[in-house]
Amino acid sequence: MDCHHVYYLALLQGLTEFLPISSAAHLILMPVIFGWHDQGLAFDVAVHIGTLTAVVVYYAGALRDMAEAWFRSIAGKGMSTDARLAWYVILGTIPVGIAGLVANDYVETVLRNPVVIATSTIVFALVLWLAQKVSTERRTDADLNWKDALVVGVCQAVALIPGTSRSGITITGGLFLGLDRKAAARFSFLLSIPVTALAGLLKTYELIQSGQAVSWWNMFLGALLSGIVAYVTIDWFLKLLDRTGMLPFVVYRLILGGVLFYVFLPH
Repeated sequence: MDCHHVYYLALLQGLTEFLPISSAAHLILMPVIFGWHDQGLAFDVAVHIGTLTAVVVYYAGALRDMAEAWFRSIAGKGMSTDARLAWYVILGTIPVGIAGLVANDYVETVLRNPVVIATSTIVFALVLWLAQKVSTERRTDADLNWKDALVVGVCQAVALIPGTSRSGITITGGLFLGLDRKAAARFSFLLSIPVTALAGLLKTYELIQSGQAVSWWNMFLGALLSGIVAYVTIDWFLKLLDRTGMLPFVVYRLILGGVLFYVFLPH
């Protein structure tokens, strides 16, 4: 990879990972649009490690409280709000784990094409818009129950379809359940930690098995840049939700989907 490919792809991953616009779609499409070689498995591992680090650092205090409360709950010392939230993150991760094991090969081959991305970009933009319109937004993450966690977890499994957006569909699920915007986004971001870690481990295993040559400098730079940008993006996105809601991202997705159809469908 050329250096400017590393910069642009890392910046793109950091910017889009936690926005409801699908980072996977953008990482697939950028090389296609600009005629670059695919960045390869090693680089995908690196930038995902970067964005995983960003969300762990951003929520370090909350994660520490959740972990301590979770261990206390196992020891029979009560079920606090933080303990329940930790259990719900674990529960919400199960559906995507099962779906990934069952459908990973199909997703990585058949569904990785611009027409699927364009379709899911538009369809789930409209679903996100509808969720914001009908949501009561009267609940916080303290009001979550195990059914909510399971519903949002199933939504996360749907995000295996390229173009869906993991954060977008999980926030959509939270809004449909009546969570306020910040609570839906926060649970979505917390839910991203185990699934991103597991996906990173799986991709690392695949990388080792493939025997692919690795440019460690590109990987380090990609992880660093994507992590810094992702950290800033999380903070910016949560503040933006209060002012504008989801409409700007809905509009962006509709425009992007239309452009993709125009570019990639035969005329």
